[in-house]
Amino acid sequence: MNDEKVRIALDAMGGDFAPASVVEGAILAQKEMGKDVELTLVGDKGKIGLELSRLESNHLPFHIRHASEWITMEDNALDVVKRKKDSSITVGLDLQKSKQADAFVSGGNTGAVMASALLNLGRIEGALRPAIASCLPSEKGIVVVLDVGANADCKPQHLLQFGVMGSIYSNLVLKTENPKVGLLSIGEEQTKGNELILESYKLFSNSSLNFVGNVEGRDVLKGTCDVVVCDGFVGNIVLKFAESIDGFLTSLVKKRVKKNPLFRLGAFLLKISLGDLKQSLDYSEYGGAPLLGVDGTCIICHGESSAKAIKNAIRLAHNMVRNQVQEKIKEKLASNAKVLKEMNELQS
Repeated sequence: MNDEKVRIALDAMGGDFAPASVVEGAILAQKEMGKDVELTLVGDKGKIGLELSRLESNHLPFHIRHASEWITMEDNALDVVKRKKDSSITVGLDLQKSKQADAFVSGGNTGAVMASALLNLGRIEGALRPAIASCLPSEKGIVVVLDVGANADCKPQHLLQFGVMGSIYSNLVLKTENPKVGLLSIGEEQTKGNELILESYKLFSNSSLNFVGNVEGRDVLKGTCDVVVCDGFVGNIVLKFAESIDGFLTSLVKKRVKKNPLFRLGAFLLKISLGDLKQSLDYSEYGGAPLLGVDGTCIICHGESSAKAIKNAIRLAHNMVRNQVQEKIKEKLASNAKVLKEMNELQS
């Protein structure tokens, strides 16, 4: 794209605190990124206008695309996408489909965003399934975990493609050189795991990925590898567990301090370190999770996203477009499909 602005459509009605947090996040992104981005706020024009007035930001160069409907967190994903044709999610993705936007960001109903992305954008040629990739902190840096919720049931070929997409994302966006890829299992040994993992191990071993073998749950936060691959059922459990650590540690410290005043001194001394830890565990630092495998750039944010999280999600979308992540995934999947075909022919 060179010096052209990255055009991002933002679901202004998506999330628990929308449109307030979304509009505020857009303002933060616009002020930080300036001429690098062109933001379109999608949703109820009146509500968006009120937020811009409240925040005294009517002067900023936002585009507003009115959408008369919005999807709630309680709505059934597949059903509501077909019924609410003028929802902020559908309209926003339509902008990308019609080349009026380069990326779409939403903190709305995850299932609806995914269903609408598949219906409007379709899959990348050669992609069997899309995957949601989430970033988690580790002792050695950021770890990409995928899939974290798009596919509860998978086949070995799906996991291999997740590994390919996750490796490209880690390399281009997180700047990890030759990312190490691991399969999440119940043991490091090649013989450990269920049928899915055992068969997937064979595919990964014969791939061009920097495959380091099986990794266990304890290895995720150790940073044993840069990309952790699993099905969406397991991945979502890992993600939700990781998100609970911050609240658990904070609650634990408060309880200890109340029980024994001597703990107050220790808590005071640990305050700075705990602050750093809290920041590394804060999802808002990572912005959102890309939906890899769809034919477009789509970022799914946490439903409770703050303005800071929205801002960082916009920055993530910008980086993905600038680094041509989708194009690189297309190229890699195309070459990977040839390898899989050859392997299947040898086995038959």
